[in-house]
Amino acid sequence: MHETSKRYIQQRKSIGFVPTMGALHKGHLSLFRRARDENDIVVASIFVNPIQFGPNEDYDRYPRDIEGDIAKLERESVDVLFLPDVKSIYPATFKTFVYVTDLSDKLCGAFRPNHFRGVTTVVNKLFNVVKPHKAYFGQKDYQQYLIIKRMVEDLNIDIEIILCPTIREEDGLAMSSRNSYLSSEERIAAKIIYKTLLEATNLIRSNLQPSDIKQRMLQMLLEENHVKEVQYAGIYDPESLDELDEIKRQCLVAIAIKIGETRLIDNFLVDV
Repeated sequence: MHETSKRYIQQRKSIGFVPTMGALHKGHLSLFRRARDENDIVVASIFVNPIQFGPNEDYDRYPRDIEGDIAKLERESVDVLFLPDVKSIYPATFKTFVYVTDLSDKLCGAFRPNHFRGVTTVVNKLFNVVKPHKAYFGQKDYQQYLIIKRMVEDLNIDIEIILCPTIREEDGLAMSSRNSYLSSEERIAAKIIYKTLLEATNLIRSNLQPSDIKQRMLQMLLEENHVKEVQYAGIYDPESLDELDEIKRQCLVAIAIKIGETRLIDNFLVDV
């Protein structure tokens, strides 16, 4: 991969990069298409990163479909697939981690200790290997995007980080590899996330206070019987991820819940 990227750079070709954990869906495909539009070469990586999973999380059962993923990448005219194994990314001597303080401890970070340390470490390594000019991330994982953007700025990494819109199912559920965990009843129940985000957006634009909007969001989510836990739901600053006391020009409306045993996240960026 190092040599392949060096060759493209010597040919003055721009490289667009989409890092993934596989089990590719239409959300991923939209990132490849954006990268294709803006670059000479498109590189995708597939690597289920063990150090971003907690001890009781779903690393072993995370969806994997390498053959199906390769077929999708070929249809999208992706030029290069980087498919490393765990030992090549984390040899036995590995001892270095990258950690963005503050941002990594909020929202999802409060419920998944060391998750974002794992994300920033592997993304930094992938950036060093692939050497892209631009890298593409979906808005569904907005906190991840923000943390990676901060890492790139703080460490003077010469890569443009690009946020792309969330791709949704017809009923509004954000596309995610983890949606495959849902039973048919849970899948229907998951629509409540999108409905709650829409309701919160309307309330923001009607000048209701964030604390009142949060209560309405919690009420809607907890009225759905399949919602077993609301980890967070509210109105946040899109730069600091702090919960807002009053509405700002732009707000992040974000939700993380468990439906059955499946953890789902989603968000809207709302311009007021």
